[in-house]
Amino acid sequence: MLSTLENLIKLARERKKSPVEGSYTNKLLSDKSLIKDKVLEEINELIEAVENNSNKIHEAADVFYHLIMYLEAYDIKIEDVVEELNKRKK
Repeated sequence: MLSTLENLIKLARERKKSPVEGSYTNKLLSDKSLIKDKVLEEINELIEAVENNSNKIHEAADVFYHLIMYLEAYDIKIEDVVEELNKRKK
């Protein structure tokens, strides 16, 4: 399970270093306005899916993907986020 998320993070970092022409991931990483709009859109779609009991898994996956791209676009390392979560353990 975690390897899938690690692979997605690795993909984002690789695309930042070596962009691939026509890549949706590169488009998101290079257009901060687009990635912001997509994160907001995908979160709203997830909320709607949960409320309507439809496409919840699909929409949740979209949120994960776009949130990871957002974090990477702004150089927010997932490792730092995880470290912060670990600090919050009680």
